[in-house]
Amino acid sequence: MNVAQELDRLIQSDQHNPHQVLGIHPAEGERVVIRAFQPHADHMLLLMDNSKIPMVRVREQGLFEVIITPPAQEFDYSFEAAFPHNVNQQIEDPYRFGPLLSDFDQYLFNNGNHYEIYQRLGAHLLSVGRFSGTVFRIWAPSARRVSVIGNFNYWDGRVHQMRSLGGSGIWELFIPGIGTNEPYKFEIRAQNMEILEKGDPYQFFAEVRPKTASLVYDLNAFAWQDGEWMNQRLTTAAHARPISIYEVHLGSWQRDPAAPGRFLSYGECADYLIPYVKEMGFTHIELLPIMEHPLDESWGYQVTGYYAATSRHGTPKDFMAFVDRCHAAGIGVLLDWVPSHFPTDGHSLGRFDGTSLYEHQDPRQGAHQEWGTLVFNYGRAEVENFLIGNALFWLEKFHIDGLRVDAVASMLYLDYARKEGEWIPNQYGTRENLEAIEFLKHLNCVVYERFPGTMMVAEESTSFYGVSKPAYAGGLGFGFKWNMGWMNDTLRYFTCDPLFRKYHHNHLTFSFLYAFTENFTLPLSHDEVVHGKGSLLNKMPGDPWQQFANLRLLYLYMWAHPGKKLLFMGGEFGQRAEWYCKVSLDWHLIKADKKHGQLQDFVKALNRLYQENPPLWEVDFSHEGFQWMDFKDVDNSIVAFARFAKNRQDHLVCLFNFTPQVIQGYRVGVPEDCQYQEILCSDHGCFGGSNVTNPEPRQAVREPFGEAPCHVQVTVPPLGGLILRPVR
Repeated sequence: MNVAQELDRLIQSDQHNPHQVLGIHPAEGERVVIRAFQPHADHMLLLMDNSKIPMVRVREQGLFEVIITPPAQEFDYSFEAAFPHNVNQQIEDPYRFGPLLSDFDQYLFNNGNHYEIYQRLGAHLLSVGRFSGTVFRIWAPSARRVSVIGNFNYWDGRVHQMRSLGGSGIWELFIPGIGTNEPYKFEIRAQNMEILEKGDPYQFFAEVRPKTASLVYDLNAFAWQDGEWMNQRLTTAAHARPISIYEVHLGSWQRDPAAPGRFLSYGECADYLIPYVKEMGFTHIELLPIMEHPLDESWGYQVTGYYAATSRHGTPKDFMAFVDRCHAAGIGVLLDWVPSHFPTDGHSLGRFDGTSLYEHQDPRQGAHQEWGTLVFNYGRAEVENFLIGNALFWLEKFHIDGLRVDAVASMLYLDYARKEGEWIPNQYGTRENLEAIEFLKHLNCVVYERFPGTMMVAEESTSFYGVSKPAYAGGLGFGFKWNMGWMNDTLRYFTCDPLFRKYHHNHLTFSFLYAFTENFTLPLSHDEVVHGKGSLLNKMPGDPWQQFANLRLLYLYMWAHPGKKLLFMGGEFGQRAEWYCKVSLDWHLIKADKKHGQLQDFVKALNRLYQENPPLWEVDFSHEGFQWMDFKDVDNSIVAFARFAKNRQDHLVCLFNFTPQVIQGYRVGVPEDCQYQEILCSDHGCFGGSNVTNPEPRQAVREPFGEAPCHVQVTVPPLGGLILRPVR
């Protein structure tokens, strides 16, 4: 090794192994040389055995060294640096330590199988001997030089240059004295000599936007109290449980009326949101992405900090406490997760080491033209490891009950949102993204192996085969799939004037042709109330009374339809305005107009009915849980069906009238010759309806009608639905 050349590279901030020249090294004879590089120091002292030994400035750029004859026994030392303005600082030498990351860790990461990689890469508090500090590690295989920068070195990339660990592409540096909440970034010199400042892809905490630095943070000290919940989660598969999800954007569910520009803290969200969700009867909260993101208007879907709960609402431990309190209240927590794309912000993952590291180099593969973002390179083992490790991180460290994976369709198809000539076919000349498909299979297999009680949900809008089938059976391995077809067809039907709905009957019934091909969740999500689409209430035709009646009917139809349920916040009380992420929901409507409160009461009653009646959820994904009673009454725009529990004896009959007409003595098929009692009617007066109900039990007649062996006669409410239960 030519020491002079390596020192030149160090001074030029172009050194991949500063440890080979800094720290302590053999010199002539029995002596050793100790070097330090402090560009801002006027002079430096070596502190050893209660002595202060002056160090010599051997390069004007700030390289100091001293040659000593060391004691016979192992000795300790540190530095004292004198900076301008009479500032003196004692400094422990970060270059006295050998590599700390094992070869096995590097091997697993490079092969895509280090499922706890978040325990190794990033910034971690660590004690090495008597020294406490933080070890920094980053993957940047094409970098010429990587440095840790922060307040502790005046954000100067010359001071703390990291050591390359070789072929793994990982860089490492242990810096004594760096503690929790210390801001930092990585400064990277690319092969073309460009200098990049990057946030830590594995950061656990970040500065509040618009600042972009990462923060050193310890996740390990939180005392979880949800052991009973976590154990119960394993006892019953999610498929066989009632699941009614309240989708929430924490930044706009509610704001402080006294300071509307302020976000509620995680603690305040726990105080207000959890009791509300419990009272409303939802089983789960699904949060739009709470991973760190710079742009509020992205709603969290353009993530820059995949391992960091956003600092808008508090610390990661504050978010842990929120989840813990949800579990104490018997409420599950799902997170929206975005492995499909990431933003182009300079401090983010794009061109991380000067090359297309996390994304594909070819824009026909690596650029998402519709969203102006970048697409992950799923075929790169380390990128796959980054994403799978991230999914496991939220389940392990934050006790999250499941992930809703965003924009799966954009991952599955190479030509998604691309014109002819703007995409590259796979090796077989077809449009499927084989690498993304294998990534999703790998992801779901690992998640369900390690966290069998969780939910993996795909937001997938095409007819791709087997999204919610196991990977061993040729599927993608998700537990559930959003039924986007049901959502589109149903909303299209409900926006029609009731007079013309009979011409669109197939939009209502078509979903039952494929309802059992996947494990479906029925979503009325945030995507349906933005970008000029109007709120759910405003989509409904007619005068205000008819709009509320239609919306109650839609919800009853949704809760009765096979599949788990998801409703975006505000829909439960009939938010009038389109959702906007920077203001609170219009909670004042509930007091200003009783119809909004009555709709809220109806959703509450729906959730209670849903959880108390196994036929509505016990057999959601099989034909055995469903039977048509009548789907042919096109002229009246009426459908009826039955839902069955596992035992096939316990069942409910559901009837829906999608017109404003009242029909007396209407015959509806039922499975048994017994009495049937109406247990819920969306037209009940307490919910704001016209109170056309069937309060008395109705005796079935043993005479076939529609698709059923028996029938009863009921009064059909206008723009209303009813649920009948057998009385035995």
